[in-house]
This record gives sequence, C-alpha cells and structure tokens, in this order.
Amino acid sequence: MPYCEPQSVKFMKQYMVIERFFPGCKGKIYERFHQKGRMLPDGLAYLDSWLEKDGDRCFQLMETNDPSLFQIWFANWKDLGTIEVVEIGEKPRSTEKNNLDDREN
Repeated sequence: MPYCEPQSVKFMKQYMVIERFFPGCKGKIYERFHQKGRMLPDGLAYLDSWLEKDGDRCFQLMETNDPSLFQIWFANWKDLGTIEVVEIGEKPRSTEKNNLDDREN
C-alpha cells in the first residue's frame, strides 16, 4: 500500500469584529441583513455573534487569512456604522495547578 503524506492543515486566523451602529440604525441593519444576508466576500467566514445588552454594538467572531477582506465586506454596511477588527491570539494555557488555588493559601 503506497504511503500518502498528510496534507498540512492551514488554520485561518480568528478576529473579533466590533460593530458600532450609528444612532437609530440598528433596525436598518437588521432590515438589510434580512434582505441581502451578510454579504461576505469569499475567504471571510462568520462564526458567531453577540449583541451588547441594551446597546448599539455587535461582537462578531470571524476568520480569514486575508484581513483586507474586512474592508470589502464592510463597504456594504459603512453607511450604518463603524467596525473595529481585533486579531485574536491563542488562549492562555493553564498550569497543572490553577492559579486560583494558590490564592487560597
């Protein structure tokens, strides 16, 4: 049986996108979303989102290997708000003994 080299898996970088809606535009954003969808360019993937309670911000978890795609995507929404894009690093690794345990002594 021939040996096959495993293909390397290239993971995309994750980003937290913070959308700030212009005053009075939250309803317009949902209206456009229901009419046209997210309008994401190829290569930009939506993972999940959360709305600020009683606020005008949306936090969206996305991934891509081409951060320039955020500007292409947001060109469809720039009349309704602004965005901040933050690259997310790796989670901190915990040690064998939780640091909280150290505070108890």
